[in-house]
Amino acid sequence: MKMPLIAALALGAVSAPFAAYGGVGLEVLQPWSRPAVAGTNAVGYMVLANRSRAADTLEKVESPIAAQVEMHASAVTSGVMSMKRRDEIVVPAGGQIIFGPGAYHLMFIGLTRTLKAGDQAPATLIFSSGARIKVRFTVSAGMERQGVAH
Repeated sequence: MKMPLIAALALGAVSAPFAAYGGVGLEVLQPWSRPAVAGTNAVGYMVLANRSRAADTLEKVESPIAAQVEMHASAVTSGVMSMKRRDEIVVPAGGQIIFGPGAYHLMFIGLTRTLKAGDQAPATLIFSSGARIKVRFTVSAGMERQGVAH
């Protein structure tokens, strides 16, 4: 079954194989990033699902390959795209939050090494519940490799 274009964009369809991480009712699905040069910034995309009956809040993200990791939300106002830093992102009970192009995303700021297609970018997601999920973002050239147009 083919996925509609808008759904493929929302889920961040990439050439990376499907990956899932989680526990305690939280799951991180299909984490991926784009290539980036050491000293610059990289982006992190994923689907964050909450299978539990209580909301949880993503409060912090850490990575050994970046000086810091920030959570951002993108928005378009009067035709201009902007990013705004978020201190936390609530994942509703039984719901999900999509981190993808033009939406929520992670910014790996001050990369300590170059990320090439096929590399793995490790990170730990830290939640208000105390849950800590270790994730590896697969570095991919992007959606173009799946034949999905921007």
